[in-house]
Amino acid sequence: MITRDPRHILLIRPSALGDVCRSVPVLVSLQRAFPDARVDWLVQDSFVEAIKAHPNLGKAIPFPRKELGRFGRSLRLDKVLGWMKSVRQHDYDLVVDAQGLLRSGLIARGTKAPWRLGYANAQEGAGFHYTEKHVIDKSLHAVDRMLGLLDAAGIDPVRDMRLYTSDTDRDAAMQLCGEPGLVLAPTSRWAAKRWPIERFAELTTRALEAGVDRVTIVGGPDEREQCRALLEPFAADDRVVDLVGKTRIGVLMAVIEQARVVVANDSAALHMAVGFDRPTVALFGPTDVSKVGPYQREADVIQHIEPGDTLDHKNDALVSLMERISVDAVAAAVMNRWDHEILTESSS
Repeated sequence: MITRDPRHILLIRPSALGDVCRSVPVLVSLQRAFPDARVDWLVQDSFVEAIKAHPNLGKAIPFPRKELGRFGRSLRLDKVLGWMKSVRQHDYDLVVDAQGLLRSGLIARGTKAPWRLGYANAQEGAGFHYTEKHVIDKSLHAVDRMLGLLDAAGIDPVRDMRLYTSDTDRDAAMQLCGEPGLVLAPTSRWAAKRWPIERFAELTTRALEAGVDRVTIVGGPDEREQCRALLEPFAADDRVVDLVGKTRIGVLMAVIEQARVVVANDSAALHMAVGFDRPTVALFGPTDVSKVGPYQREADVIQHIEPGDTLDHKNDALVSLMERISVDAVAAAVMNRWDHEILTESSS
């Protein structure tokens, strides 16, 4: 157990982007428990924008994953050790490894912090590198599991999912699309997480016909091919804004922050929507929502699981589970939320 107040804390949660977004309660909990301490966050360098505006963040410590991986493959261990030395110079006295993998465990050990908190049942033997470790039930939701680790160490968990954006990113988002209206996030790295793109196109048509005044489509620069069947039919429609590959992470967050409704596959955009408390329709296939779904937003999920189904989002053959979701169901959920938002805005 922690016996005295740390002064300089490092949270390790480098990736993935959606996981980073839903790890902010750990940051808030640490700052709330130790208000006089500085809480830094070791995060993948490409994801720094996801947390940079958070008021509880001391400093983002970029983890150059690609660069260090390249040095490791070329046996340039001097570069890897040099980076680790730069982290160690911050003199952390408490490190919390919320990732729980060998790499993050090694980083925790490399800080030489006297208190290194992590999972006793972490993957890849990472638990070997902690000075304090606890068995936390792996069946818990990812957020509850991270907060359970803090609770076991005597740190009160604070379930504050709020994300933040900068004025610069909000201004950039406004210049790109104005009021984004209905935001669609139709992409995913895994095929079995993708609702058929043609259904997103049909959903867009129905939404426009039902009175939605703006549809904004978001995605990464390498995901334009996934979106082709959605983007091309509306290329000449000024009510549909194509932002696929055209936003930095901070600007994407600002777009989602201003959305009236967000429709998303299981992706980083979904967890951003939760962090901004936006009305959301979450589309899930072969994924265990109880572990990785939108936190405390189960009612936002559309998923059709049948007895005997395998839940493995990395199995492309299971895309049929996403195909069970009808356009009728999604359109009804969207318009229900859209109308509710309009009424809320008009009465405020």
